Amino acid sequence: MNTQTRLVEVRQKVLKQNDVVARALRQRFQEAGVRVVSLVSSPGAGKTAFLERVLTTLAGRKRVAALVGDLATDNDAQRLARSGAPVRQITTGTVCHLEAQMVLDALEGWDLASLDLLFLENVGNLVCPASYDLGEALRLVLFSVTEGEDKPLKYPTIFNTADVAVITKMDLATAVEFDREAAHRNIQSVRPGIQIIEVSSKSGHGMEECLSILA
Repeated sequence: MNTQTRLVEVRQKVLKQNDVVARALRQRFQEAGVRVVSLVSSPGAGKTAFLERVLTTLAGRKRVAALVGDLATDNDAQRLARSGAPVRQITTGTVCHLEAQMVLDALEGWDLASLDLLFLENVGNLVCPASYDLGEALRLVLFSVTEGEDKPLKYPTIFNTADVAVITKMDLATAVEFDREAAHRNIQSVRPGIQIIEVSSKSGHGMEECLSILA
């Protein structure tokens, strides 16, 4: 057996096991009555700022919490905790994505029935997370106006596995000469019919539209 064949078999086994755990998680979430939303993006796309705004806004409306994935630090978890929502950190080490088992382990001792919404903030990466189901009900893929309109064309798989595309940092769109029509066209070319929402976590633009699909 050559090395390439062995790597493929190992990867298939890992993904199969992840799917088993993800299915169990999804059933557990449904039974507890908690809606789970995952967020994926590249580093620096504004994912944490977006989630902080969401958690802070929903604090008086819904029982919300978050699990945050990061390679090494708990900086994002500390930042999100300012919203007053329960937040737990998942440190992935050298793993560039969250896996279903990591989510399962992080939920130990957590009363899911006490929550309405649970957010999973994945590690900043648009490649690896595409293959890993986390048992979520809704997946949002975020990319910012500063990253370029061709982001969906470069990373089509993550857009194909997402339910909603969120374009962030719209307050900077004019300054960076963001081509809105090109961005929408590129998103639709790789994921026809996907809902697209433009937001600014700084100004609040588009946030209510986002919140309306989360509840």
